[in-house]
Formats: sequence, structure tokens, C-alpha cells
Amino acid sequence: MIYPTRMAVLAAAIGAPVALLVALLFPGRWYAGLGWPLAVMVLVAADALLGRGRASATLALPHAASVGVPLRVPVSVTIGGRARTAQVALAPDPLLVGDDRLDMVLSDGRGRGEVVLTPARRGTARIDTIWVRWPGPLALVWRQARIAAERTLPILPDVDAIRRQGAQVFQRHAVQGLLAQSDRGDGTDFDALVEFRSGMDRRAIDWKQSARHLKLHAKEYRTERNSQIVFAIDAGRQMSEPVAGIPRVDRAVSAALLTGWVALKLGDRVALHAFDSRPRVASGFIGGSGAFAELQQLAAGIDYSGDETNYTFALTMMAARLTRRSMIVLFTEFTDPTSADFMVRAVARLLKTHLVLVVVLRDEELETIVERAPAAAADVTRAVTAAALLRDRRLVLLRLRRLGVHVIESPYDQVAERLVEGYVDLKRRSLL
Repeated sequence: MIYPTRMAVLAAAIGAPVALLVALLFPGRWYAGLGWPLAVMVLVAADALLGRGRASATLALPHAASVGVPLRVPVSVTIGGRARTAQVALAPDPLLVGDDRLDMVLSDGRGRGEVVLTPARRGTARIDTIWVRWPGPLALVWRQARIAAERTLPILPDVDAIRRQGAQVFQRHAVQGLLAQSDRGDGTDFDALVEFRSGMDRRAIDWKQSARHLKLHAKEYRTERNSQIVFAIDAGRQMSEPVAGIPRVDRAVSAALLTGWVALKLGDRVALHAFDSRPRVASGFIGGSGAFAELQQLAAGIDYSGDETNYTFALTMMAARLTRRSMIVLFTEFTDPTSADFMVRAVARLLKTHLVLVVVLRDEELETIVERAPAAAADVTRAVTAAALLRDRRLVLLRLRRLGVHVIESPYDQVAERLVEGYVDLKRRSLL
């Protein structure tokens, strides 16, 4: 693509009053005034011919990026011909903000620079096109090339922050003795046969071995490892609504990643599921500390949705994939009593085989409306409506607890830590 520069447009515009002045002063030689615009056109054509060349560009994207962390993306450009400068622009993506334009100086037709982009939200950003333009030797025309990139960039929560927070939580619980070494005596997995000591559980005495050794011997247990943890994230319309500027589903993903990091460190296996009107992400179980990177990639595939959540379909399909007892951590949000009833019924079916932990965020907006002193009649109506919604919400959580579901209702800024504490407590009590 070839088009004139600002200098060419200004030069052509200056020729108009010159041609008019020549026509007024020399009416018989009015055509002499056309010499200026014709000369500009000739120079533009010559500049277009002299500046021709083939352009190519490469973009070095990392494997993943973190939300809110500026990303420096190297860009390399090669242009054949006499080009000395070039400008590079990336096709905009709503997930990336920042200065996506770059001016660079070429040496022997080659140039290199960096574009600074900041991921604005979680998801998968796509950069399909790189635009490169360069001026001719006379700076009268731009030659522009459109280069297909077809690159994707998974945008994840800030993993460094998750690792720091996870290390702090891990260390704190280790100090308290919840995660000490192999947790002997707290689980159901047989570890060793030891001589009975005062303070040990009498139900652990092995009478056959005691009769053989003529001393009391007891079985010592440790917490079972290799448990299966399933993070089921509701990505429907209500979970896509923001809380303190960040969607609820992003809060859930951050909490799931932090808990998944701790679970992998403790030797458990983790799977990730996401759903709205139907299942969207369904992974197999992964294990080992090195599998956390794969868990991040799976989390990047969870998109925001405007569909209503179908608990029956999604949870039934998820349960069909499980071949043994697992701990299911369900992140969800409900305001409609009808959908909440479907959710309770679906969870009740899971409880026949699995351990279920439901995580919801406290609705601080409704609580603020209820606690605020009314200043007008409309405020009273809002407070009554908010109180009714909170009452229905508490009834649903009460129904879940009576069924045997473990429920965590947490402020948005404490949900990750509260979930880790709940997971560690259930593991210490050998309920997994």
C-alpha cells in the first residue's frame, strides 16, 4: 500500500495559491501555474519507485503473561531497499493496553525494538496482524505492509504474587504443625507398627501383633496423599460481574491457582473444570510440583460468559469423568432462588460419592445497602429488597450445610487464603 506523507500533502496544498497567483498575474500563461503540482506529483512517483522493497516482521511473545504486569515484547523488522526508518504497529486487542506503536531506525534494512504492553484482564490475547510502514528517500510517500502474525498470548493471574502468598501460607501452616513432614497420626493411610505409648489411641492397638511380641503394639497412620482435587469454576453471567473492579471469576481463578499450588506441593492431584450453560474447560488430573505451569495454561482458557449457569448439566458431566472419590471445590454465585435450587439438587447428588466444598464471595454491596441509614423513601425500598436477597442467600447456604457440604463465604480479598485454610483443615482431618 502506497500513500502520500504529510510533507507531500502540504507541498501540493502550497501549489494551489501559487497557481492562482500565476493565473491572476499572467492570464495568457495560466497553465504555467500547473508546474508546481505537476512537479510534486513527479517527485512523489519517483519517491514511490525508489522506496520500494519487501518487508517482514517477527514478534517474540512469551509463553504467558500476568495481569497488570507490563510486558516488553521484542519486534524485529527487515525491509529491502533504501529504507532508513520504519514504524511498527500491532493490531489492537482489548485484553492488551499500552503503546502498541514503535519507531525504529534501520541499519542495512534491519531494525529491532520493544513494544510495552500491559495485560488488562485474564484470557487469551490474539495478535493477528503487524503493520509496518516506511518512508521513501524523499519522505514524500509511505509504503505500508500488512504482515500476518497469528500469535496468541495466554494472560494469567499474577503468578509471582500467587507463589509469594502460597509460600507464606505454606510456611505459616507448617509452623502450626498442620503440614509437618508426613502428618503421622492424623490420617488413615497405614505407615508403621510401633510400640504402644501412653496417649495413643487404644483403637489403633493391633492385638495379633501384640500377642506375638508379648507387648502392646499399635498401628501408626499418616495423612493419605495422592488425593484428587477438582476445581469447578462457574463462569456464567453472575460470576462475570465485577467485585471491587475485578470479575468474580477472576477472584475464583486466583484462589484456585493458589490452592492448586499448595495441593501439588503436598502430593495431591488437581483437575480444573469451568462451565456456564455447558462445560467449557474439562481437564484431566495432573500431579507434581512441575505441573503448576500446566494448571496456569488451563486457567487461561476460562473465558467470561453472559450465559446462565446450568448446574445440572455441568456437574453431572463432571461427575461422570470421576472414577474415584474426590474433593470438588465449587466456585459459584447465586441470586435467583430457582437456579440456587438446581444447584443444591446437583450438589446433593455429588455428595453421595464425593466431598464437596462450595466457595462464594460475600455480597458486600447488599450488606452495605442494608446497614446504611435510609435518607429517602427509595432507600427504604432498596434496604428491604436487599435484606430479602440476603435472607434467601443465607437459606441456600444453610441448606447446603445441612446436606453436609462444606461452605466458605469469604470477603473478596481473603477468599484465596480462606480456601487454602479450608483445604488444609479437611486434609488434616482425613476427610478427602
